[in-house]
Amino acid sequence: MLSVEETIPATEAAQIPKQRGDSLLETAVRYAEERHWDVFPGTWLEAVDGVPYCSCGDAACPAPGAHPARPDWATQATGSATVARRLWQKQPSASILLPTGRTFDALSVPETAGFLALARMERMELTLGPVTLAPDRRMHFFVLPGAAVKLPDLVRRLGWSMGSLDLVALGEGAWVAAPPTRFGSRGAVQWACRPTPANRWLPDAEELISPLADAGGRARESPGSHPARGVTPVT
Repeated sequence: MLSVEETIPATEAAQIPKQRGDSLLETAVRYAEERHWDVFPGTWLEAVDGVPYCSCGDAACPAPGAHPARPDWATQATGSATVARRLWQKQPSASILLPTGRTFDALSVPETAGFLALARMERMELTLGPVTLAPDRRMHFFVLPGAAVKLPDLVRRLGWSMGSLDLVALGEGAWVAAPPTRFGSRGAVQWACRPTPANRWLPDAEELISPLADAGGRARESPGSHPARGVTPVT
């Protein structure tokens, strides 16, 4: 099974966003500059008596410090490293959010199904794109744009119904939070499969849908299993 602590060779480490150490500003700039991903700043965390609260002001915010800060966020997203630097200089604590439906879509599944699928994909020797693991216990598999449109038909062809699987395709108009964005006190978004030069070219959703759907079905049949428990969190 892939680990979020997997070792990256030194020749690749200089070309990918680091999991820890870099500031949010520098990491956002590197996503734009080296991966050519659009980025935009989201909300951020503000401490009140030592407790982190979302800058949106909602005490019951479901994703504190990790969601868009303004309704027109799509127009704010940029692929320019220069513009990204300027945006985060205005608010260095802002979360890093990546719009989907542009350079990639994302297949979102619960972490239990995600780790089952990762194990199977590794055995199948499938080439994966980046995969995130968020504190809300969902994983996002980056795939080529267009997945959101194709997903229902792909699922039906495998004999599943969309209602039977907790599998969502995020495309145009949606977004994912990128490492090292934090969800309040729950921790930070991590890489379950890091961006490297080897996975710069993303897979099509059709290549991953079978193991993801199968893992989703198995996870629902065995809701008490937690294959992610052996993973050491990266902060």
